[in-house]
Amino acid sequence: MRTFTTSLIAALAILPGAARAEDADSDADSIVVTATRTEARLSEVGKSITVIDATTLEQRQTVPLADLLRTLTGVTIQRNGGLGTVTSVFVRGAQADQTVALIDGVKLNDPSAPGGGFNFADLITDNLDRVEVLRGPQSVLWGSQAIGGVINVITRAPTETPELRARGEYGTYGTGRLSGAVSGKVGPTGISAGAGYLTTDGISVADGAVEKDGYHLFGAHLKTTTEISEQVSLDLRGFYTKSKVDLDGFAPPSFTLGDTDEYQRQQQIVGYAGLNAGLFDGRLKNRFAVSFTRIKRDTYDPAAVAPNNFSGRGRNLRFEYQGTADLTLVQATFGAEHQAEKLRTIDNFTGTPFAARAKANIDSLYLDIHAKPIEGLNVGAGIRYDDHNQFGDATTLSADLAYTPNAGSTIIRASYGEGFKAPSLYQLYGDFGFDDLRAEKAKGWDAGITQTLIGDTLEVRATWFQRSVTDQIDFDLSSFTYANIARARARGAEVELRISPTRDLLFTANYTYTKSVNRERIDLNFGNDLARRPRQSVNVSGDYRWPFGLGTGATITHVSGSFDDAGNFMRLGGYVLVDLRAALPITDSIELYGRIENLFGERYQTAADFGQLGRAATAGVRLRY
Repeated sequence: MRTFTTSLIAALAILPGAARAEDADSDADSIVVTATRTEARLSEVGKSITVIDATTLEQRQTVPLADLLRTLTGVTIQRNGGLGTVTSVFVRGAQADQTVALIDGVKLNDPSAPGGGFNFADLITDNLDRVEVLRGPQSVLWGSQAIGGVINVITRAPTETPELRARGEYGTYGTGRLSGAVSGKVGPTGISAGAGYLTTDGISVADGAVEKDGYHLFGAHLKTTTEISEQVSLDLRGFYTKSKVDLDGFAPPSFTLGDTDEYQRQQQIVGYAGLNAGLFDGRLKNRFAVSFTRIKRDTYDPAAVAPNNFSGRGRNLRFEYQGTADLTLVQATFGAEHQAEKLRTIDNFTGTPFAARAKANIDSLYLDIHAKPIEGLNVGAGIRYDDHNQFGDATTLSADLAYTPNAGSTIIRASYGEGFKAPSLYQLYGDFGFDDLRAEKAKGWDAGITQTLIGDTLEVRATWFQRSVTDQIDFDLSSFTYANIARARARGAEVELRISPTRDLLFTANYTYTKSVNRERIDLNFGNDLARRPRQSVNVSGDYRWPFGLGTGATITHVSGSFDDAGNFMRLGGYVLVDLRAALPITDSIELYGRIENLFGERYQTAADFGQLGRAATAGVRLRY
């Protein structure tokens, strides 16, 4: 705690001591889409959701999205080394593969990954407009995997007038980044497109080893909206990444983590086409869409008998219809989905290939209704039915409310949600698969209050939550296959603070306490903390725009210790990270910026024996026309 306090004093010394209160703005009425799958005012949402807006994305200068997510309430991360290595995100202590990751509403899960989850390593903040993090079981609207929550990444929308953005930066570890984006309108079609390249010499993946493990990433995206008529439009979206990351491995004769020449190549393609049609003067909105996700992963070890020791191919094809009916006091969101997953893997670690091919379908129906029976009260309830051609069916329920007795100064929120996660194709049919697995199931609730004071200058939010998971799939050492052998429970509290005395000064802080434990009574690890789930995290951030245009800011992240293993024998120490940043506009179109990350060079691990980045300084320039 002494380290955290010292860091806080040092970092916030760059902020001014006083400011006027009459210019403050409030975010209470900002619009979110992830909580209800339609546009809703944040003040009327009963679920727990946090938004990172475009201003924050630009101010923070953070490149990996996961590093920005870990500064949010209820979110922690694990990275197996430097940039580009496997990056897992935990929401409220849930498994990493129990959280749905979306880009512009399209699911990013990888059917060829062991748990069917998403690796955040290649997801960076280039040309993003906002990120919404919805916490708690959310399967009614988002289907399988939505046990911990939903992370929705939204790229910049097309603009009415032509716009060009570009940036370039260079820093410690030989890290360079170039990106550019264009936006505008051609006839009835709005276009937003961008591309970027990131490269770094990196650090050693194995903590304490000497060989640097580099990373190279190319990414591109396209978003178009065509107005066919006043009530009909066509959306087309595409997202592409291609990366190569150097790895370390467990080479003989010691078979401990150390320098090797191993590396991995990954390619991801995401496509979406949607037709939007409004009826009855827009009171009934309809969306027909098809989306496609394909992930290709290859791992190489030049020293092995078979250099290409693992190949994974995952594909997800989804057809969906969504309708929204606005009935004045009641709004109904309903839909149907068909999802077809495919898996193809070749495991060649031993020199004897083991190939697996599999596919599965899920058909779904859902209904979510929200009503405003009296002034200041918004209540909702939902139901979903999923039919999986392998494990059977699942029905999930949800309910939520938001009530304000004083036009938003006080907001009382509560929600109940259920979640499920279908067994992944790898768990069913992979190397250690078992084709008679059941779906994981979760029930959770949260309740909280938001209070604004001194106008909208000060906002405080407190939330209590609990979630229980049954039939959790884990590796069973007795059968050497995957099995439904685990139960888990997470409970805790979240506190958020936002102070904005003027438009130029913003101070935010949050504290999360999460106790995630094994609740399987027949397990030897009953009562233990789940692996790599720190109980406490604190994040403090401040940004100030000086009268002459200079913007300065600091973020401090403190994460408590955790255990690296289910038996709670290996301890991971807590850590404190301090990041400083500054940006100075030279003209209306040119801005210089720079940052120092991990200012005090904290040595820490989020997984045992895997190194993390030390102090890093970066300088760059942003262009906007």
